[in-house]
Amino acid sequence: MVVSFTSRSSKISHKRSGDVAVTSLIGRDRDPHAFEPTPDQARLLSHAQLFIVNGLGFEGWLLRLTNSAQYHGPVIVATQGITPITTTGPGGGVSVPDPHPWQDARNGTVYAGNIAQALAAVDPAHADRYRHRLREYQAKLGELDRHVRAELGAIPAQQRRVITTHDAFSYYGRAYGVTFLAAEGISPNSEPSVQAVAQLIRQIRQERIKALFLENISDPRLIDGLAGETGTTPGPPLYSDALSRPDGPAPTYIRMLEYNTAVLKQGMLKN
Repeated sequence: MVVSFTSRSSKISHKRSGDVAVTSLIGRDRDPHAFEPTPDQARLLSHAQLFIVNGLGFEGWLLRLTNSAQYHGPVIVATQGITPITTTGPGGGVSVPDPHPWQDARNGTVYAGNIAQALAAVDPAHADRYRHRLREYQAKLGELDRHVRAELGAIPAQQRRVITTHDAFSYYGRAYGVTFLAAEGISPNSEPSVQAVAQLIRQIRQERIKALFLENISDPRLIDGLAGETGTTPGPPLYSDALSRPDGPAPTYIRMLEYNTAVLKQGMLKN
């Protein structure tokens, strides 16, 4: 069974695990917002038995790809059942859903449940195996959620303020009591206005925020400029929209949230 995944909770490239051969269309350390499918990927999808996407408007290229591949199989939206956070669109336009729910470990259990249900439906002969693995994995995500809360609970509430490149951590912030400030919107390709950057600089200075982070998929110039203007030093890169390579600090979903939490805690303790 070939499965093509685009949800970051399953960022695996050409890896066979048990009963499933998984191919990720978007590689590690790659910006999914700037992704453009290739003809080879369209051919790959044309032979897939299942296609799992994030949803919430994240894959703007989805219709083009499925049409090009002439893919008529099931397309499963991994965020089904998650109530999205909405944010104002570019230029103060209509509200749009924030497509980054995986930053809350509790939402990770929803992703896993939707994926397991889809796999069981396509491959009913192994349905019990998928359900068993789901229970094990969701138990690990429950432990992860409690770990994050315990780690951040040691930080005074007034210090839980963080500057990031783009607005990818709203779900993390809401779940774990952290205020994230970003000049860019939910896409790192959106161009921040001069006014937004100036306002952010004033806020960093006034509130003496030291927790400044670049994301692994982002252009460093914005954070470097903010650091230079405010006399702060950026912390280690955060993993927002893509995992690290296998030898990096965030090669899996669970490791990503553990790593992000550790470096965020170090940064916020300096505030």
